[in-house]
Amino acid sequence: MKAAPLLQTNGGTHDHNAAAKVQGLQCGKTGRSMLDVFVRSLTILCMAIAIVLSSISVCDGHWLFADTKIFGLWHFCTLQLDHKAECTTEISVAEVNGLYTGLVFIRITTTLAVVLAIFGLEMLITSQLCQDPNARRKWAFGSGLTLLSFSVTSLGMLTFVILLRDFITFTGFTLTFWCEFIATFLFFLSSISGLQIYSMMPVVEDSLASV
Repeated sequence: MKAAPLLQTNGGTHDHNAAAKVQGLQCGKTGRSMLDVFVRSLTILCMAIAIVLSSISVCDGHWLFADTKIFGLWHFCTLQLDHKAECTTEISVAEVNGLYTGLVFIRITTTLAVVLAIFGLEMLITSQLCQDPNARRKWAFGSGLTLLSFSVTSLGMLTFVILLRDFITFTGFTLTFWCEFIATFLFFLSSISGLQIYSMMPVVEDSLASV
């Protein structure tokens, strides 16, 4: 009469231990080479630097000097004789056709790119914290968001250059513009390297998911 509860208790303990082992396998860290860890860390670092540079560039917004004019994402400024800048949010003062609509589009694309990059960075980091069945998918999703961020940022910068092509000189671009350019390049490098790492990752998580 007492054997049945004992068997049930032992069976429950066995199931609990099996579940714990599976969970330990799913959240454990697999062995990686130093090169793999270095490349992943470098990819995440590049993403973080790109987000900082892009955020600074978008917030400042002054991207182009042209004689006594300063074209920005948020303001249009003119330099006076005493070298003081008078800025206004009335972009129509610049007398450039389609500039207001174009700048609205650029603001949206560059801001959206930063948001996408932040979510992409989060996915890359969380995929490395726990090697669960979704780790490989998180890395791929983060790399995809980074690639999308690069595409959106490139579209915004290209629109800016096309709109102000008559005022552009190589020395006229400001430091914040080059920050955005470098950020775009880092988005590209991070996304390509992330997707390359994903294609080379062993499908350990998929085998764990079937356990």
